[in-house]
Amino acid sequence: MNEKSHTELVKMDAMKRYQKKENFVQDLYIEMLLSEIQLRIEKEKLLLKIDSAIDRRDKKTFFHLTSKLKEINKKFGT
Repeated sequence: MNEKSHTELVKMDAMKRYQKKENFVQDLYIEMLLSEIQLRIEKEKLLLKIDSAIDRRDKKTFFHLTSKLKEINKKFGT
């Protein structure tokens, strides 16, 4: 009976380690997804501001905003 109990404990430990690994991967995926959403929102806002600067013929703002967009694209490899 002790042997069975030991086997059960080993199985339970393996299952716990597997579950921790699965939870880590799932948390990492969620974090990546949220970062991607945040990046897209930030880029979309910048693009709208850039369009507005073009409409107003505001070169200074246009260059400032496009510079920020380039930084974001460089930072995130897009």
